[in-house]
Amino acid sequence: MRDGALRWMSALPHSAVALLGRFSVAAVFWSSGQTKVEGLAIDIVGGHFEWGVPRLAPSAVALFRDEYRLPLLPPESAALLAAVGEHVLPLLLLIGLGTRVAALGLLVMTAVIQFLVYPGAYATHGVWAAVLLWLISRGPGVIAIDHLIARR
Repeated sequence: MRDGALRWMSALPHSAVALLGRFSVAAVFWSSGQTKVEGLAIDIVGGHFEWGVPRLAPSAVALFRDEYRLPLLPPESAALLAAVGEHVLPLLLLIGLGTRVAALGLLVMTAVIQFLVYPGAYATHGVWAAVLLWLISRGPGVIAIDHLIARR
């Protein structure tokens, strides 16, 4: 019984696990990025779409100025960088293009959030970090543009 269960668990395809991890982490960061912009709303899971030209929401700048208070960066720059990063990197992760680099970028964002913004939220950030480290070390699997490029 034990050997059969171990064989079954070992047979879980990396590509399926990686796709689930890519989608899940991308959804978290994309959702966060959507709170920082106005004029464009894309929520595939919830089915809400608002097409338009995205712009940085004033509330995002206020969030970085009043709550996050990151050192070294003005709130306007930090909010813009976060909004762009939380849209571009999850999109790359989701389609599996530059997966390891995108995962590394999100891992850096996770570390900044953990150590400078919400140090008490390790349980959440640790899960994100584990998934991102898995993707960095093992890659996106075969259901990814990276895999198609590597095959050529």
